[in-house]
Amino acid sequence: MGAGGGKATGYRVCMTLARWASSHAEHLLASLGTRWAHVQVVAEQARRIAGVLPESERDTLIAAAWLHDIGYAPALAITGLHPLDGARHLESIGAGRRLCGLVAHHSGARFEAEERGLAAELAAFEREDSPVMDALVYADMTTGPAGEPVDFEDRIAEILERYPADDPVHRAISRSRPVLAAAVERTARQLAAQPM
Repeated sequence: MGAGGGKATGYRVCMTLARWASSHAEHLLASLGTRWAHVQVVAEQARRIAGVLPESERDTLIAAAWLHDIGYAPALAITGLHPLDGARHLESIGAGRRLCGLVAHHSGARFEAEERGLAAELAAFEREDSPVMDALVYADMTTGPAGEPVDFEDRIAEILERYPADDPVHRAISRSRPVLAAAVERTARQLAAQPM
């Protein structure tokens, strides 16, 4: 298994990590309607913005985008914290530690883990602060729940509206908002600096 993403069950030498991830995500999420639509657009957004990263990092970003919400698959949803459930599944099938960590910690998951009393469990996966994580957050936080493009503030408002104030997701998004905004802004600056 490579540190940058590694191989997973079903991954072939001729297949990129992102291609395997898209197939695996489809297998797990295609029946989930709008969740699957969201994931597909997040992956497309990741592909679109991947140029802000070195070429060696792009496949990892796109794979993480495909896999970021697999923890919502009914067969995997164990703890109620989808980033943790997704990362545990990936670990169980031999995915690389970095890919597991990106899925585990996407979009401020540590805040929700604290709200749910699962911080120690999530900490089993390394959290990276990097342009790859920033780009993953950007892709997720600029895609609405049914796959529609949204700006960051509208995405946050939609999440806060969807979950009642006493829900762990509502509380976590409220707490993580500055961290998520900073990640989105860093990626937006990189995109703006790219030559047309």
